[in-house]
Amino acid sequence: MTALDVRNLHKRYGEHVAVDDVSFTVEEGEIFGIIGPNGAGKTTTVESIAGLRTPDSGSISVLGLDPVTDRAEVRERLGVQLQESSFPDAITVAEALDLYSSFYRDPADWRELMELLGLTAKRRTRYKALSGGQKQRLSIALALVGNPEVAILDELTTGLDPQARRDTWSLVERVRDTGVTILLVTHFMDEAERLSDRIAVIDGGRVAAVDTPAGLIARSSAVQQIRFRPSRPLDESVLTGLPEVSDVEIVEGRWLVTGTGQLLTSVAGALARAQVVAEDLRVDQRTLDDAFVAFTGRALESPASTERKVD
Repeated sequence: MTALDVRNLHKRYGEHVAVDDVSFTVEEGEIFGIIGPNGAGKTTTVESIAGLRTPDSGSISVLGLDPVTDRAEVRERLGVQLQESSFPDAITVAEALDLYSSFYRDPADWRELMELLGLTAKRRTRYKALSGGQKQRLSIALALVGNPEVAILDELTTGLDPQARRDTWSLVERVRDTGVTILLVTHFMDEAERLSDRIAVIDGGRVAAVDTPAGLIARSSAVQQIRFRPSRPLDESVLTGLPEVSDVEIVEGRWLVTGTGQLLTSVAGALARAQVVAEDLRVDQRTLDDAFVAFTGRALESPASTERKVD
């Protein structure tokens, strides 16, 4: 079933068009990623889904509800972790969760959330004393305390160190395993590729492509490259004559073979017939970064950030 349905969404601020005809659907139980540069319209899109902004035109359905006309019901069923969150310095983890749970008619057990997100040992710790990773976990917990069916997570690992990012990814996967549908907004290609079942590439307020991570990569280019050193002298014609091979370069004894289709299988077979072993073999794989460049014409810059230590 469809959890989110966004159709022909438009939002303008004066002369600036922030969102221009954005459409996509998110199925129940999936992690749906949104990637794009700053100013692409990502945050305006998710804030419209959350009912925090009113679109100029288009339609949004959250579990069959309109986030504008059915705002109260949507807030009961949708959890949101925004890119920028702040809380009183003196509030403790337990106090924040207890307070937020009182806002909902059927909240989750916030004590279980503390356990799930590794915050039980910090239950009496004041917000100002939490590490960056702990603040992120608390932000996720507060997004889930209303027992939502859908959660929006906006740039949840920006500013975290590598280990904290990976710990947060594991938490997101555990949350999805409880049945929550997740809309994930991120600048990080590795994060989107690791977590997302499908991804929307948004640029200039428009959706450039929607597919699985592997699908986006495959659609961006069919070109493959293989690098190796032959174990014995090899005539180029052994490989250039293969239909899958489009180019062969030899630099200081290292071969670079470019082609399409079943390139690796074809080259391996040809080398075996020539009784040549491919030493130091490397297959250059296309990445989500490559796909992003192919669909938008530019590289995606990660947001400048300072690493935070995580306890």
